[in-house]
Amino acid sequence: MVQYTSQHQLKIEEFGNLYQMKLDPDNRWIQLAAHFPWDGCAKIYSRHFPDSGRTAIDPRIVIGSLIIKHKLALSDDETVRIIGENPYMQFFLGLDEFSPAQIFSPSLFVEWRKRLGNDTFNGFADVLATICHGDGKVTESAEGAPNKGKLKLDATVADQNITYPNDLGLLNKAREKTEAIIDLLFEHLRDKLKVKPRTYREVARKKYLAESKKRQANKKTLRSAIRYHLNCLDRNVLSINGMLDLLDENPMPGKMLRDLWVVRTVNDQQREMYSEKTNRCDDRIVSISQPYVRPIVRGKAGKKVEFGTKMGLAQANGFAKAETLGWDAYNESADLVPHAESYRELYGYYPELIQVDKIYGTNANRNWCRERGIKMTVAPKGKRPAETVYEKRKRKKEFNERNAIEGKFGQAKQGYGLNNIKAKLSDTSHSWIGAILFVTNLVKFAELNNFHF
Repeated sequence: MVQYTSQHQLKIEEFGNLYQMKLDPDNRWIQLAAHFPWDGCAKIYSRHFPDSGRTAIDPRIVIGSLIIKHKLALSDDETVRIIGENPYMQFFLGLDEFSPAQIFSPSLFVEWRKRLGNDTFNGFADVLATICHGDGKVTESAEGAPNKGKLKLDATVADQNITYPNDLGLLNKAREKTEAIIDLLFEHLRDKLKVKPRTYREVARKKYLAESKKRQANKKTLRSAIRYHLNCLDRNVLSINGMLDLLDENPMPGKMLRDLWVVRTVNDQQREMYSEKTNRCDDRIVSISQPYVRPIVRGKAGKKVEFGTKMGLAQANGFAKAETLGWDAYNESADLVPHAESYRELYGYYPELIQVDKIYGTNANRNWCRERGIKMTVAPKGKRPAETVYEKRKRKKEFNERNAIEGKFGQAKQGYGLNNIKAKLSDTSHSWIGAILFVTNLVKFAELNNFHF
């Protein structure tokens, strides 16, 4: 159950015992607190909580804390700590008076990320966009409305915070996981097994270190080390299966059982690649702790393969949303129609111009846009028609304007950590991405409302 006090309800103007401290009214947190559409965002937030049951934390505290965390790129613990030290932040969260005590447990951030998801932050972004470029509410779509505005589209990868994967390192980690499982199971089987199954962990560890410390990889010795670790994994998995058969109940905790399932899949994939002498397989696992992460080949300079969520970003009027999020690689040209429909749902009309690069210029996208009178910044097929100097300059200018979305990527990655997503679960990672993009939209929102954030 959510209890929320409207931002328009009259409250005591004093901020507790800090009234005498003369808080600066031009402070960024006070300015944002005055301009932020708390009611609209709280309404979207409340959809994720039942109407009955235990009272939840005030939506303003939740939303405000997420903004503080991602604006300042803090950890969950550090966010709670800094809120307790900063009166401006407590004012921003809507507290009646300053309190140095911890206002909630840092572990709640994980629960909020599980509940909210990327779509919730997209809803928050829509509220900001309609305030700045509409009548303050989502516009109903109108049939036959003339096309207006520009929509920029592009795709990128939000890199996950995992160790850069290699086959030998992954097999070594898998081997260590199985050895820990064998140790646990043996503690429950001491009466039935007099000797612990052999793992040769010391030898395997030495082989791994000897190969991983080399400055220059040697294909022959690397392949030998991989073969040895694969054999160790095969032996360990057989030992685990045999030990489980001797037990009436499985003593492994859920996380360890999950690791065992992942390790078995890793072993099968690595054995297949070793046998076929290839470097790829379908649904390849690159992290045991985060098995949903996939390698995504992007062909960027200095970073041909990235590991994280591939996202299709749409930007209109300076506000950006990740409409498409996925762990598997896909062709971003499929994003054009959903993004354009989302634009129409928000503003009530299609964009006049969609600014994209050439990968979006498929026949299906060209025909779809042509039927709706939407222009695209992709070269026409066939012989280019004659253009005047003005038309050439206009076409070049419209295409160059698309670079603004690249700037949005840079702002989110370098400023707010979109290139280092630290969430550990699939759904919480997508919430993390949505929160980062929402913070970049708040910066634009502050700019349009003439204050710095």
